[in-house]
Amino acid sequence: MSWKLFLDDRAARSLLNKLIRSSLVESYHSVEVLQRDPSSPLFSVKSFEELHLKQQLLDGVYSMGFNRPSKIQETALPMMLADPPQNLIAQSQSGTGKTAAFVLAMLSRVSPMKKYPQCICLSPTFELALQTGEVIEQMGKFCEDIKVVYAVRGNRPSSDSRIEAQIIIGTPGTVMDWCFKQRLIDVAYIRVFVLDEADVMIDLQGYCDHSIRVKRAMPETCQMLLFSATFEDTVWSFAERIVPDPNIIKLKKEELTLKNIQQFFDPCENKEQKYQALCNIYGAVTIAQAIIFCQTRKIASWLYHTMRKDGHQVSLLTGELLVTERARMIQRFRDGNEKVLITTNVCARGIDVEQVSIVVNFDLPLQLDGTVDYDTYLHRIGRAGRFGKKGIALSLVEKSCLYMLDHIEKQF
Repeated sequence: MSWKLFLDDRAARSLLNKLIRSSLVESYHSVEVLQRDPSSPLFSVKSFEELHLKQQLLDGVYSMGFNRPSKIQETALPMMLADPPQNLIAQSQSGTGKTAAFVLAMLSRVSPMKKYPQCICLSPTFELALQTGEVIEQMGKFCEDIKVVYAVRGNRPSSDSRIEAQIIIGTPGTVMDWCFKQRLIDVAYIRVFVLDEADVMIDLQGYCDHSIRVKRAMPETCQMLLFSATFEDTVWSFAERIVPDPNIIKLKKEELTLKNIQQFFDPCENKEQKYQALCNIYGAVTIAQAIIFCQTRKIASWLYHTMRKDGHQVSLLTGELLVTERARMIQRFRDGNEKVLITTNVCARGIDVEQVSIVVNFDLPLQLDGTVDYDTYLHRIGRAGRFGKKGIALSLVEKSCLYMLDHIEKQF
């Protein structure tokens, strides 16, 4: 798989989660807070009323079905809405209310009567920018004087037009173009700068530099908010360059336990023998719901068409589908309309389907150098053991790869 495809998949997974989430999910992570001033009191809230929001905003929050703050919001919102404004670097997984939190911060900081850009939110892709914009429009629907404009490729106002929208949502390249080339945005008036999906952003060529250039033009009083699902060293380095004197919220991820997952291995000669083994257990697989993981799209497609030809009811989910098509397929699977899902690593991490009790590795997950990808293996079989439920993981292993089982056993 090429590096570009990896990045596309990562951005697509993030969008996919946004599309299939109809409500907040409960976070099973504990929150670690590092304050820029350790001596200052740490506030948290248990209700949105405690935030003293304008009534229009409170109505917008409740209209979206948010009855109480999520675990992340309990701690993040008091920091984001503090006066004077505080900068924030936060780690947050999809579905935990992160987007709603920074949208609430932007809507709270805007002066509706001032008809010029006051907030900028950068997203790594056009689709993710639109998703954020939809949240702003939903939450701000009772704030009639607040407008949003999308700074994305293909949406270019004439150079002599004046942008009256208070909130700009866009991708780094287009926002930079609007700020410095077309001079449609006066960054001196920006009050809030949000950088979303930072871990995806920094891997896309040029986006890191574009984001930093936009940030450097901001006034010192501008509030900086940066969000990322992961915090590798590269993300930390980028975050420190773009967000001065931040408060930091990190997730202490609980170790994924394998105690509730029974692991089985079946040695096979080739993919045809793997297929026969899969057919032998098809009846057991369809009692509950199952995910079958393949290493490549080609193998996944072959397995799907072969099983369908032999009369087995299965569905296919790969990166070749449009993100909206993938979202529809996952929703059908979650609703129980599909029992068996054949997929690649696009579904291995980040996409939660709680009802799965059986996972089949048609292929072991491998790194580019041919060694076992332990992290992906853990995330794959973890689909069968969500929220403490018991699950079964079966790996179909060609005899030439049997030595890898020893490595897996030692690893876990």
